[in-house]
Amino acid sequence: MSSNQDDHGGEMISAEDQFNVDMDAEAELEEMKRQVESLQEDMQLKALQESAAKDEGTRKTAAAAAASSGQTKTNTSIFVGDLDLRTTDADLRVFFASCGAITRVTVLKDRQGNPKGTAYVEFETEGQAHAAILKDGQSLHGKPLKVAMKRDNIPAFQRGISRGGAYALRGRGAGNPMQQQIAALAMMAGMMSQGFNPLQSGTDPPHCWILMTTRKLHCVWPVPADIDIAQSIDAQPITSIAEAAGILLSELSPYGSTRAKVKLSVLKRLEGSPNGKYVVVAGMSPTPLGEGKSTTTIGLAQALGAHLQRRCFACIRQPSQGPTFGIKGGAAGGGYSQVIPMEDFNLHGTGDIHAITAANNLLAAALDTRIFHERTQDDAALYRRLTDELKTFTPIMQKRLDKLGIYKTDPKSLTEEERVCFARLDVDPDTISWRRVTDVNDRFLRDIEIGMGKAEKGISRRTGFDISVASEVMAILALVDDLADMRQRLGAIQVAKSKTGASVTAEDVGCAGAMTVLMKDAVEPTVMQTLEGTPVLVHAGPFGNIAHGNSSVVADRIALKLAGADGFVLTEAGFGADMGCEKFFNIKCRTSGLKPDAAVLVATVRALKFHGGVEPKDATKENADALRAGMSNLVRHIQNIRKFGVPVVVALNRFSTDTEAELALVKELATQEGGAADVVVTDHWSKGGAGAVGLAQALIRVTETTPSNFQLLYPSNASLKEKIETVCREIYGAAGVEYLNDAEEKLADFERMGYGDFPVCMAKTQYSFSHNPELRGAPTGFTVPIRDVRVNCGAKFVFPLLGDISTMPGLPTRPAYYNIDIDCESGRIVGLS
Repeated sequence: MSSNQDDHGGEMISAEDQFNVDMDAEAELEEMKRQVESLQEDMQLKALQESAAKDEGTRKTAAAAAASSGQTKTNTSIFVGDLDLRTTDADLRVFFASCGAITRVTVLKDRQGNPKGTAYVEFETEGQAHAAILKDGQSLHGKPLKVAMKRDNIPAFQRGISRGGAYALRGRGAGNPMQQQIAALAMMAGMMSQGFNPLQSGTDPPHCWILMTTRKLHCVWPVPADIDIAQSIDAQPITSIAEAAGILLSELSPYGSTRAKVKLSVLKRLEGSPNGKYVVVAGMSPTPLGEGKSTTTIGLAQALGAHLQRRCFACIRQPSQGPTFGIKGGAAGGGYSQVIPMEDFNLHGTGDIHAITAANNLLAAALDTRIFHERTQDDAALYRRLTDELKTFTPIMQKRLDKLGIYKTDPKSLTEEERVCFARLDVDPDTISWRRVTDVNDRFLRDIEIGMGKAEKGISRRTGFDISVASEVMAILALVDDLADMRQRLGAIQVAKSKTGASVTAEDVGCAGAMTVLMKDAVEPTVMQTLEGTPVLVHAGPFGNIAHGNSSVVADRIALKLAGADGFVLTEAGFGADMGCEKFFNIKCRTSGLKPDAAVLVATVRALKFHGGVEPKDATKENADALRAGMSNLVRHIQNIRKFGVPVVVALNRFSTDTEAELALVKELATQEGGAADVVVTDHWSKGGAGAVGLAQALIRVTETTPSNFQLLYPSNASLKEKIETVCREIYGAAGVEYLNDAEEKLADFERMGYGDFPVCMAKTQYSFSHNPELRGAPTGFTVPIRDVRVNCGAKFVFPLLGDISTMPGLPTRPAYYNIDIDCESGRIVGLS
């Protein structure tokens, strides 16, 4: 391999050449960005200042404004906004005293004399006024202030208009990305001068939405470590990324400068806006080699947003810290297609998984506590302590009473029998299914005994811990519409049964409301950015086997509205398409009502040869027979997705060991036998978005020319057995299904309990279409064993168990944490992967 080729076969240019290319264009681009940013600041101040000036009678007439030119600033005066209404002129004099001598303070009021929350402050000199605006964002009476120079008018940005044509005619080539950005920014600047607001979704012109925040990568060879690439890029302020994507500052809750929560109120604001194109990114059956599904999702987002100037959002899962410190490492993508800062993405994020852990364990503690108190108190004492000093039942207690059919509000009005029914859950300890969780791989917590202390008086039982992302709370988070939906679903979680066989829920235990309080911020997705400055919504991360393995419905909904009719939303499905993609369709889309427009299916030549029978160490050697045999896996995945009526574009992740003959064979069989709409070779790992432009163009073409006719694989009113057997037959290729132990009886019980309309979430190995991880390729003729079936009443799906599924991973001999450390002087994290 020549020195100017990367490991994926892509041609590279030297670092020196890359550094010197288009330097003059970059200077012009940065100048244009600064000018547009200045216009945005003007727009944000315009409404406040014009409103203030209007009530004072100082606003210029339309004729005077039209006659004025340039930008006029009162050089010694500042405008102060977002004031607490209690603020006086004396407060402002003290606040700005350090800036210099103040000659006048005017706190603005309306016609009734009520404070408006704005003021003007005049200084003796221009320098003092400029010193005052450095206090922008500082707090007075607990409120951050908006401080800027006082402006008499917001003028037209005439230079932007006149230069736009000149930029478009510069001789750097019509397809030059830098040229496109300059021209688009010039166009944006001209339109902004005429009142166009690029931050208002639905009003912006196509192809110039993200240019304020996209950055050009200088890819080098050999490709550095992921963390070195990520740390070589200065992440832009997340407020800039969010604003450019159409999110208002009032809809953000920043966590530092690189990530922010997005409030669900954005959906209310945009409820009338059209949705973007909805694309699921899935993969062939995974191998120990890795196929690069997350990297493809990010690379494709960069190609669409930064190179083709389409509105595009990547919606991905929040990674667990367990695998990050274990053997797998992080999940921020790789190479030049990553989410940054990767440290923030992989470690803690905005704390959602910690909130899930707290909510889950609160319920576990509440359940065990209730059992303890019921065993150690008589009926009268138990009821008295639950209701003592209450004149009416609390709303949470009332839910329990409603379930029991007791419609009374006064605790003293219940009969003795009603009091016992209300106070005693009478939990059968052998039926408790709720386990504690932690976000660490800890094999020694898989099977433990609790209640061994003296204070617990011998009330002990066997239980265990799961990893936090395996909690039903996580699955619920990924499927809810809003906080109210979350409150209802958390209350519906079934934790055990009573000794009479009645369901015991989190609502019965009484802590569903408190769990929702712990989850109130977690319901909001987190916005971050890619290396090339395109937006990413990070939210939820349910297991791909016992749960559905997709990011949240909420994040997808927000992204679709922000993307608009011309934009794209890429949402990743975990594991192979037989699991993550099937569950995306049958569970996530069934729940949300959203309909996908296309699917991107990620594959590699080496993985295809692995499924053709070769071992991983030999998968890089040319082997046409193994490749042809392994194509059965890819072909079945394509055909399965097409059963849902969704067109498929195959992303073939190229490596330097791939031959042209191998690539040609994959294209031929994927299209002719599988029916893929297109197959595109990608190099986004080594080239960033530039390496996925072909894939992006194919996706645009397919969504514009091949309409999706999305349909679910089975109706909700089919029996649970019919649903299981449909998935096994149509997706896995099984010949039949065998129900072991009492699985069949449990399914009948679930239907009697009202869970028959739930979709099924098959819990099986990800390494094969079958239940047996050793069966590679596209096996047929096998019988699927259903060992057990369980129900997640809050997440609203039934999950059959096809094999041994571990919900608490262990750590290897050489875990990833051996490599992770911090430079205590600079704070720089090292060794994260």
